[in-house]
Amino acid sequence: MESYLNNRFYILFLFPFTLGALTVFSFQPFNFSFINFIVLPIFFYLVVYIKKKSKSTYRKKPFRSNLFFYGTAFGFGYYISGIHWITHSLTFDESFKILIPFGLILIPLFLSLFFSLVTLVIGQFLKLNFLSILIFSGCLAISDYLRAKILTGFPWNLWAYSFSWSPEIIQILDKFGLFGLNLIILTIFMLPSVLFFKISIIKKFLYLSIVPLIIFSFFIYGNHSINKNNSYLENISEKFNIKVISPNFKLEYGLNVKDIEARLNKLIKISGASNDPKTLYIWPEGVFSGYSFDELKSLRKIISNNFKNDQLILFGVNRFNEQKKGYYNSLIIINNKMEIIQEYKKQKLVPFGEFLPFQKILSKLGLKKITEGQGSFLKGKSQKNLILDDLNILPLICYEIIFTKFVQKSDLNTNLIVNISEDGWFGESIGPYQHFSKTIFRAIEQNSFLLRSANKGISAIIDNKGNVIKKLNPNEAGNIELEVPLIKNENKNKNDLIFFALLITYILISLILKKNEN
Repeated sequence: MESYLNNRFYILFLFPFTLGALTVFSFQPFNFSFINFIVLPIFFYLVVYIKKKSKSTYRKKPFRSNLFFYGTAFGFGYYISGIHWITHSLTFDESFKILIPFGLILIPLFLSLFFSLVTLVIGQFLKLNFLSILIFSGCLAISDYLRAKILTGFPWNLWAYSFSWSPEIIQILDKFGLFGLNLIILTIFMLPSVLFFKISIIKKFLYLSIVPLIIFSFFIYGNHSINKNNSYLENISEKFNIKVISPNFKLEYGLNVKDIEARLNKLIKISGASNDPKTLYIWPEGVFSGYSFDELKSLRKIISNNFKNDQLILFGVNRFNEQKKGYYNSLIIINNKMEIIQEYKKQKLVPFGEFLPFQKILSKLGLKKITEGQGSFLKGKSQKNLILDDLNILPLICYEIIFTKFVQKSDLNTNLIVNISEDGWFGESIGPYQHFSKTIFRAIEQNSFLLRSANKGISAIIDNKGNVIKKLNPNEAGNIELEVPLIKNENKNKNDLIFFALLITYILISLILKKNEN
């Protein structure tokens, strides 16, 4: 083993890359959370090891370069294993296939800088002690926070999401918020690092006992919160009947009018509206494959013949704006006369998927957005919730569900979240599962039921505590229905102040430990 640890290639590149790649198994659909209790402590230990060895074995290379390469290798493994599936979206257009190697390598390599910089900045100060655990976990949490905020943000696979399988454990989310919980989870994952400390067996045992104690206390709190909520839901009289539909359409370009009409007829058949009472039907994003709402008006009669006056349909569609001469990726609610009752315009557009960055330059190279059509979508502005009778809906299209800011800025009277998505872009990969896991967190943060309709993804009805009440798996066509309780309360997580308060607490504890160490 010593020979491997003294080999620069192994220690700076192969080991950290492998460790980073293993973390994918802690997230959906695998849910082996325990992996992070092994990966992060070893990652931490090797940083300290490299710091020590850089003055001897690796002295031919600058000390800071060693730390930078090590952090980059870990980050590259972390991201290439966790988000490699995004390149599947490049297979639907021949002109984009040439970009697959770049997407597979450059995106993870860029994101790995969030690990590189943390390792570079603090690696030289770390030691095998509890103070360093606090510093390391705190800085990784700050790195995750910055990743979620800068350059439009990409808060994908934060460490807290590795507990998405247990609504009980993550109920504390309503107190600490996503980034506060992420900091706590990181610290818990780091605690087994004490096994590397030069302290007594008793002290190691005491430190390690903190891990099950914290997780068990979270579970007890969460279980109590869920049981209390179940009793509360039984007494709610205000409900609304909603059906979530998943058609399992093949992702295709260039459909003709007959194809679109066939899709509509399948949606109507799956919706099964003939004997339903007053109902809101939720169809996914992209079911009409590039067609705008105005182009669908010829199908008005089919809608009116199959839905009643008190039945409404929510779905995603392109909406042309005459003034700006462009299209919005919109979520609309229509009645059986095909009149738009409410509309939401997507605010967080996917780079290259829905708009082309540096369009004037890249378009000259023959590039365009991945979704059907040449021009980029227009970006929607901040707007109020969709109000429909007793419903106060926070609408989120596709990957907007991963951004906690929409929940934080939402109306206090919000009583329902609706997320529509087209997950066919990700094929038979782990992408749809990871995408779905984020919805559980948003439901808890908002303290509202969340309904998700995803073509070729996971469609589900999730209660306000993150419990999946009903769901349809990827590639499963059908509908799920529930009289959804409309929860009215202000117990919603609205900011990141707790995260910063925890960071300040970590700093104060670190200063105390540093003083005692001196």
